[in-house]
Amino acid sequence: TARSQMIGGVVGGIGMALTEEAVIDHRYGRYINNNFADYHVPVNADVPRIEAIFVNKPDPVLNPMGAKGMGEIALIGFAASVANAVYNATGKRIRQLPITPDKLI
Repeated sequence: TARSQMIGGVVGGIGMALTEEAVIDHRYGRYINNNFADYHVPVNADVPRIEAIFVNKPDPVLNPMGAKGMGEIALIGFAASVANAVYNATGKRIRQLPITPDKLI
């Protein structure tokens, strides 16, 4: 559903902002953390309750099939908003994701 798509985008944004990082071995050109034990995605305990709210406003624009898509609209800008919240709380601007405690010190 559209609601599930929005919630999934928020969870993806939490991961992008705070936990997910691809670590590459530059000598051999391959990923070091290419499994779920080492590549950390948000789990249920990491994610607060998310409420998706939609504005009921008609939009006449449709694609050629007469459908609309949600895509990853909730993901766009989420990491930047988390980084701005961290800046507002700490005064430190973080420009490289994920935002980890060592980057705040």
